[in-house]
Amino acid sequence: MTEHRDRIAALAERARSDRESFDPPADPPDEERALSYLRDGVGDVVAVYVEGRTGEFARFDESEMAGLERALNDWLALYARCYGQEIETDFTVREVAEMVVKTHDIRDTAQLLTRVPSPEARRARS
Repeated sequence: MTEHRDRIAALAERARSDRESFDPPADPPDEERALSYLRDGVGDVVAVYVEGRTGEFARFDESEMAGLERALNDWLALYARCYGQEIETDFTVREVAEMVVKTHDIRDTAQLLTRVPSPEARRARS
């Protein structure tokens, strides 16, 4: 157990609440809401993970990692639903964190991992 346990529990609860209260957009995409799931959800999960892995290295226990990954995948699934897509998500926090470090952009990370929106749709909106 790490000092991050309470933050992880709060993130998992917030993600569960977001998942349960989600109302799909009538006319997808709802890019603003999708981006909020990334910044205020996925970004928070990645931040806790990176914090724990740098400086005073924290070894997250199985329960903590499960909470982080459940929250991460809930928010990535909600991100996709904002685009009218239902996807199965099974990403690890590590792979998402590494991708964020490589791309320097949470939106690019989500698009690369989920393929939502499709590259063609994304180019059409640009």
